Amino acid sequence: MNDLDPLSSFAALLTDQGRALLEEVRDTEPAQELAVATRLRREHPVGLVSAALGQARLRQRAVAKFGAADAGRMYFTPNGVEQSTRASVAAYRARRFQELGVRSVADLCCGIGGDAIALARAGIRVLAVDREPLTAAVARANADALGLGELIEVREADVTEVATDAYDAVFVDPARRGGRGRVFDPEAYSPPLSWAVRTALEAPLAALKIAPGIPHETVPAEAGAEWISDSGDVKEAVLWFGTGDAGSVRATLLPGPRTLVGRGLPDPQVRPLGRYLYEPDGAVVRAHLVAEVAEELDGGGLIDETIAYITADSLKATPYATAYEITNQLPFGVKKLKALLRERGVGVLTVKKRGSAVEPEELRRKVKPQGPNSATVFLTRVKGAPTMLLGHPAPA
Repeated sequence: MNDLDPLSSFAALLTDQGRALLEEVRDTEPAQELAVATRLRREHPVGLVSAALGQARLRQRAVAKFGAADAGRMYFTPNGVEQSTRASVAAYRARRFQELGVRSVADLCCGIGGDAIALARAGIRVLAVDREPLTAAVARANADALGLGELIEVREADVTEVATDAYDAVFVDPARRGGRGRVFDPEAYSPPLSWAVRTALEAPLAALKIAPGIPHETVPAEAGAEWISDSGDVKEAVLWFGTGDAGSVRATLLPGPRTLVGRGLPDPQVRPLGRYLYEPDGAVVRAHLVAEVAEELDGGGLIDETIAYITADSLKATPYATAYEITNQLPFGVKKLKALLRERGVGVLTVKKRGSAVEPEELRRKVKPQGPNSATVFLTRVKGAPTMLLGHPAPA
């Protein structure tokens, strides 16, 4: 078995012997791998032991995206772990498809099947397509492992050659990584974004998953754009077609979901720093909806015309930004900050930055915080001037 190709090695994991071996190595720690492998190779083929230990590592990494229960039953490839949709995001999108009345979806570039699983769990029939043989095999195994095989048909094919007219909607997740890493040009996606848009326009309803850094000017006029974050981390952007909200811009925050819809407001005015600083969620910033958040606050404005920090004199709860009470405003200077932190007895320092070239870890090394208290420092600009703002999270 040592000379088997990756597809055959994976198929071996699906045998009774392979499943038993996977169960045996599931909790193996990295430091234990050599000893475990040496022991198991006395009774099992070398290739199968290597495949099982590799799969165990991938399952451990996948827990962050899929949760322990699903990750412990699913199968992964290295690229699949990196590129698959986080389960919470896939579940949110599946619910939105469901609410739009969709009962069947052609999931093109399905990868290991993360989105197909979420769609099937929402009661939606799925055609999951991927051209890479191992990836398609993993997606099929995942559908079976989670008891969703009746709702998910996995097809190994080039998505550009698959007819989708029999489905209520199309979902496309183009590959955004190449041989040299992440791809930033949408036309370098596989397949290119232009092909995905044409396919979406031919479908009754469609969603295209894209990188969150896509320039707004490249969003097709026929699409509504949505930026999604999960627990404060921006995960993706989605272009929706056929939903009746072409040209709309949304920021959705998970868990929740909480969705902020753009109203085309002009940029907020720059105003003097108030008692509170609001840090908008990354999805809000990516969606260019900082003005919508500032309007919710009493007298909210920007601290600098190029920086997405909002300031206000009073505290007001908003799900779309985190509030901090600012205690000190200083011109940028490590010595001044170090002296202030020593005076305050700050040993736990959170460093945030926007508009500053200084790296947080570099600043921590220089100021050497010590003491029982904690604080947050913002490295930013206030009306164009490099500034340090010291404060702490405001009461919820």
